[in-house]
Amino acid sequence: MNDRPLLFRRAPFVVSYWDGSQLIFENYASGERITAAPLTATILDFFDTWRSTDELARRLSDYTPASLRVAVGSLERHTLLIRSDQGEPPRTAEMSSWMPWHPAAGFFHFSTKDARFTNDPVIDRRLNAKARHSPAPPAVKRYRRKERVQLPSIDHEDDFSQVLLSRRTWRRFSQRELSTADLSTLLGLTWGVQGWFTMPAPQSPLAKKTSPSGGARHAIEVYVLARRVRDLRPGIYHYEAGHHFLELLRLGADRRQIARYLPAQWWFESAAALMIMTAVFPRVQWKYEMSRAYRMVLIEAGHLCQTFCLTATSLGLAPFCTMSLADSKIEQDLGIDGVNESVIYVAGVGARPRDGNPM
Repeated sequence: MNDRPLLFRRAPFVVSYWDGSQLIFENYASGERITAAPLTATILDFFDTWRSTDELARRLSDYTPASLRVAVGSLERHTLLIRSDQGEPPRTAEMSSWMPWHPAAGFFHFSTKDARFTNDPVIDRRLNAKARHSPAPPAVKRYRRKERVQLPSIDHEDDFSQVLLSRRTWRRFSQRELSTADLSTLLGLTWGVQGWFTMPAPQSPLAKKTSPSGGARHAIEVYVLARRVRDLRPGIYHYEAGHHFLELLRLGADRRQIARYLPAQWWFESAAALMIMTAVFPRVQWKYEMSRAYRMVLIEAGHLCQTFCLTATSLGLAPFCTMSLADSKIEQDLGIDGVNESVIYVAGVGARPRDGNPM
């Protein structure tokens, strides 16, 4: 028989903040959040190491032991406290690699996953009503009383300018297949390794790519959901960027799968392929221990997506990109843990409709 007392300790990924008049406590590793009284902060502070409810009752003698047990039980159910008889939650160990980036980057990354999305027309009506009394900020900034220098006109006729000016976000696609050659070009010019930098021993060589990456860490991987690609079985593939080949992870890809991955965006369901970008965070965390480095990962994904969209435009294809993702569903299908490697951005492509109208 185990006579050891039941002990509790504060979960390591708890933050608190005010939302109007409400005090919120959130465990961003589990996604649990509660509204509670300021006394909760005192209780959580007490459990900075393994302690019992009896010890808490002696510390907070103005409260009855029964009421404190109820409070501790509630905090444990909402994952703000950990029980000694259950051990560390699995994600706690997984998130240890994020320690230098907690809480700033960790809170932002994990608390913004698996958001709810909707294409409810009520939202448009709300925006129209809001615009009547609170117009949207202007699209450009201007200093009205400063001296102006008129710049020369731009040459719009060269090939590169035409690609830039032709880029659109497409929501309509024809049923024509994406050629394997076009897919190869898209992957190779966007994510493919173009060469290597030799580093002093014992450091590993660093990859050269067409888009910049802070410290040449290149955190972004890409997976292809191939739905309608010539000579390629529908399924999910990983792109091996160093040697330019695809690795089949699982067979099967259809409209319903795209709908699950990109919720409330039915217009993307007929795309030929998705490019699912993930971030392998330890690549960046190994060199940069400050939380600001998380920005580098997001910006790198943006660099890559623009390269992808411009490459697709130059090929006469119909590209798009979206941040409305079902993060955990995608990560489960990719077989990644969502901590050391996590989905971060999705781009897609199809053949242009015959009328050339993107919308």
